[in-house]
Order: sequence, then C-alpha cells, then structure tokens
Amino acid sequence: MKKWWIVTSQTYMRQVKSWSFFFLVLMPFIFLGIGVGIGYLGTNSSTNHDKIAMVSSDQKLRQQYIKQNKDDINGKYQTEASAKKALKHKDISGYILIKSDAKQVSANYYGDQNLSNEVKTNLQLFLGQIQQSNNLQNAQLSPAQATSLATNFSLKEHVKKQKSDDSTIRQISFWILVGMVYMILSNYSSITAQEIASEKGTKIMEIIFSSTSAVKYFVGKISGVMLVILTQIAVYIIGGGVALEVAKKIDLTKDFMRDNSHLVNGVIDNLFNVNLLFLFLGVVIYTILSALSGALVAKAEDAPKAAQPAIMLSMLAFFATFPFVADPDVMVVKVLSYVPFFSSYFMPIRVINETAGPVEVVISLVILIATILLSSYYIGKMYKGLMLQTDDRGFFKALKTGLSYGRL
Repeated sequence: MKKWWIVTSQTYMRQVKSWSFFFLVLMPFIFLGIGVGIGYLGTNSSTNHDKIAMVSSDQKLRQQYIKQNKDDINGKYQTEASAKKALKHKDISGYILIKSDAKQVSANYYGDQNLSNEVKTNLQLFLGQIQQSNNLQNAQLSPAQATSLATNFSLKEHVKKQKSDDSTIRQISFWILVGMVYMILSNYSSITAQEIASEKGTKIMEIIFSSTSAVKYFVGKISGVMLVILTQIAVYIIGGGVALEVAKKIDLTKDFMRDNSHLVNGVIDNLFNVNLLFLFLGVVIYTILSALSGALVAKAEDAPKAAQPAIMLSMLAFFATFPFVADPDVMVVKVLSYVPFFSSYFMPIRVINETAGPVEVVISLVILIATILLSSYYIGKMYKGLMLQTDDRGFFKALKTGLSYGRL
C-alpha cells in the first residue's frame, strides 16, 4: 500500500506542479475574464457619449431625476452652459433642460440623436409625477380627496413555472457536459500517454519493477492521474460557483442572470448530479486506454503519437452523440449508454432528458466501474513486459505480445 501511494503521490505532484496543468485549469477562467473585460470596456467606451445630461434651475428636482435614472444620466454637468459645451465636444449625446413653476413643469431636449424609448418613457413618467403633485397642490383638495386620487391600480403576475425538461435547458446542459468530457479526456489522454511513453525502455523501470509489482505501479500511475482530474474538476466547480455569484451582482450580467434564473438553475441541476460522475469515470477509462497506448509504443520518442487511439475513439463517441440530441429515446442511445467508452457520453443524454430510470443509471455505472477495475488489473499484469520491450514491432504486434504477458 505504501509503495502504491508513493507512485500515486509522485505522479500527482509532478502533474499539478507543471505549467501545462496550471494553464489547462485556468484557461476557461482566463477566456471568461477576457470576454467579460471586453464586454465591460465596450460598454464603458460608449457610455459617456451615449449618456445625456440633466440640467435645471431647481437642483432638488434635478437630483431627484438623476437618482431615479443614474444609469442613463451623466451627472457631471450641472448648468446649461456646461452641458452645451459637453455636447459640442461630443462628451454627451444630449441634455435635458427642466423648468418648473407653480403651475407647470416642462422639459426640452437638445442633442445630436433622438432620445431612446426607455429614456423618453422614464422622463414622461417623472414629469407626470411632478405635474400631478403640482396639480394636487393647486386644486387645494381635502386630505380625503387627495387620498382618493392617489389610489393606484394593482398588477400581479401569475407565471406557471416551466418544467425542468425544457428543450433549451436540455440542449445547453448536453453541450456543456459532452464538451467538458471531450475537452478534459483529450488533454489527459495526451498527458497520460506521454507520461507512460517517456519511461519506455529506461533503466529506472528495471529498478522500479525489482522493488514493486507492475500492477501496483500501473495502478499507482492511474490513481495519480485520477487525483489530478479530480483536482481540475474541483477547481472548475469552485471557480464556477464564484463566477456565478459574481455574475449575479455585477451590472454587466446581473439583469441577464435575474431574467434567466430558471434557465441557469436548470442547467446547473443537470450538471451537478450523476452526470458529473459519468464525466469523471469517462475520463478515467480513456486515461487507462491512453496508458496502454503509451506502453505499446517502441520508444520514448514516439510519445506524441501514443495518445492517438484514445483520442480517435473519444472523437468517435463525441460526434456519435450529435444525431441523437433531439431524439434520446432511440434504441442506439439505449444500447450505447451501457457500453464502456460510450456510456459517459450517451447515458448523460438520457439522464438530462429523463428517459433513464435509477436502475438503468446504476447498471451503467456498475458496468463502467467494473470495466475500469478489470482493465486496470489486466493491463497492470502485462505492464512490465510492455515497458521493458524496446524493439519496434509495430503497434498491433506489440499489443499481441502484451496480451500474452497478461495471460501469464
């Protein structure tokens, strides 16, 4: 057990300390940050000119309007002269001049483009409120009459909640999930194959195999990579949760998050369930295949092409899901949802679309886990013979020789 843990920990630490792992984990957040930054700069670059100024001899009235419409108003300019100068220099798109006396409130707009419908509506509502207040004062109504006139209408919204199987939620969940599976396993297939192939035929392997069994060493290697995968997934979960909370609060995205909360919550529910386990196990089984491929190459220099079998198979499984996104209940999907190397793509389709029951999900998981355990043990048995074999026999002859080692 101690030797297994030494191999596991050394493999884990070597991977997480590498720059490739660092950039692999941070890359989605870097792209997300760049996207948000560009959006923020793009918004701010046009904000000053798009905003309008509000000026009035009645500063209390002016401040009241700016407070209610701070997203649309540039409050820097307080006088008509400064607003005219700013408009001339294209610092603002226009300005509103409000005048008010005991009888009437009026507003005049001056600018180089029309008021937007939103700004015009807000301005009309504000002027209507001020004018109504003036009218009530001029009418000298009794408190009871004033209260009666102030009675407002009632508006209630009764929205029937959409079901969790909404087609948009299903499709977004599907593409995020299969995209994550494909991206992560493609990276770790290459990493694992090169990790194994780089040790091919070295003297150190003879020393290692003299002190521990090949099965224990191979399982230790796979366990180390599994811990690296879990670390990356954990970072994505924590980072994604933080990003989600930030998106709910910043001005650039909070309106979208509020208006589409049902969509966002539905996608999150589809990701953080048994599908996350299928994602992890899918990456693990392809990692084991990549390790076998790395052990089959003739020498360490062949490491770059060692991952190709696993990557090609994952591409086949990935693209095979496309025709069934909108039709997850066909027989092909049902069969492939139990087949190792394919179930990590196809069973989540059924889970997302609620076409697979708990018993079917458990059976698929049992088959996948059993395949991982048995293949790890079997490949471990032939691992020593493959790693110490340095003659270039070709991939299939090397595989045939490896299978003979596994029977010993």
